[in-house]
Amino acid sequence: MTESFSANLVHFVRYLRARGLSVVPATARDLATAIGVVGLDRRDDVYAALRSLSVVRPTEMQAFDDAFEMFFGTGQVRRGEREGTEVTARTRRPAETTRTAVPILTPGHTDAADEPEEDVTEITGGTYTERLSHRDFRDLSIDEQEEVRKLIARMVWRPADAPSRRWAGTKGGSRPDLRRTFRNAVRPEGDLLPLAMANRKMRKRPLVVIADVSGSMERYTEMFLHFVHAAQGRLGRVESFVFATRLSRITRQMRIKLPEVALSQVSYAVKDWAGGTRIGEALEAFNCEWSRRVTRGGAIGLLISDGWDTGDPALLDREMRRFARSVHRVVWLNPLAGRPGFAPETRGMRAAMPYVDDFLAAGRLTDLRAVVRLLETVGTRPAARPVPHSGAAAASGA
Repeated sequence: MTESFSANLVHFVRYLRARGLSVVPATARDLATAIGVVGLDRRDDVYAALRSLSVVRPTEMQAFDDAFEMFFGTGQVRRGEREGTEVTARTRRPAETTRTAVPILTPGHTDAADEPEEDVTEITGGTYTERLSHRDFRDLSIDEQEEVRKLIARMVWRPADAPSRRWAGTKGGSRPDLRRTFRNAVRPEGDLLPLAMANRKMRKRPLVVIADVSGSMERYTEMFLHFVHAAQGRLGRVESFVFATRLSRITRQMRIKLPEVALSQVSYAVKDWAGGTRIGEALEAFNCEWSRRVTRGGAIGLLISDGWDTGDPALLDREMRRFARSVHRVVWLNPLAGRPGFAPETRGMRAAMPYVDDFLAAGRLTDLRAVVRLLETVGTRPAARPVPHSGAAAASGA
């Protein structure tokens, strides 16, 4: 295999890595070995060999197909070309979303020295995925939004375990298990009465999500719902609610496996999209109708809103106090919190902040990853939260 062809395989692997595929520099060597085995006579064989070494998830198929067409073109490889034939490398202007100049590999007999080769520039300021991770959701193009949705779906969740009220038998338990002890007494060695021990069972903490879908959150709502859908398949039990002027439960819709279908069902079920923001009234509806049913087991309360409340601050103060008492921990995600100079000074945020254990930014993919890390490390005991007297929060600042 020629040096020119090997160099272009390296660029092919770099392009795949920039599109989010799980490839490493050693993949270029593996691809070269595979092409040496299958040859360049049949384009389908080359495609199958490269795909088998590059794609590990179904979600990576489209990115690989685009890269293969870009590098190898749509034409069939000429029959009769052998392994040692040099393949010329040309450059074509890349797509705007990749911002990386890449060569196209096309079969031919022209020697690379006979054709002037354009300079291939490479941006070293981070991969395409890393750059997307630091972009605000409201600034993403349509193609970039699709890439971010794929990255959210591939997030790895390892939520922390918490002890439940149930006990399970174990040799190194902390208290005697009398039921198992008496059951063992009917066995042949029952005269010895060996004492069985038990420990608390471990389980995943439930998660209760209440997301703002009002007009001020319109540019962020879709990404947050994709984030909640990803959590639905990775955490133990997730209850999902959205609100603008009224509260709507969307847990059943979010349990649909395909995120596109799930969000379509949510948009059909929720009638107050992009309306006003009444956080206090939404929390009042949750506390009265759903709190006792969905917060059992020390649930984590995840509130997603920018805090632009048009309701009564005293009502929000009272309902936040009730909500904080019913959950293990209150986490508030604000998409505006990551902007320079931000301070939670709106009247809604001033009323809610005394009851919030963790206040995090959520306007970028890196922010959502920080939320995942927090959920993975939530302790078994609630944080020391100073709960002021009713009405005090509305008069105090954050």
